[in-house]
Amino acid sequence: MYKFKQDLAMAYFPDRSKESASKRFAHEIHSNKPLLAALQATGYSRPHKILSPKQLQIIYSFLGEP
Repeated sequence: MYKFKQDLAMAYFPDRSKESASKRFAHEIHSNKPLLAALQATGYSRPHKILSPKQLQIIYSFLGEP
């Protein structure tokens, strides 16, 4: 199942606005170099708005499920 990054951000940070949750989520990804490297190996880049099932699996393995 593919998922919008913003939807996943809201799942991790439900007490924040969409914009704030998205920024915080991006910070979590980009400040964690092993996570970012694993995502980039799947073709991930910041402008992409949709995460693939493999990318979701990687995120969950590093951050846990929301």
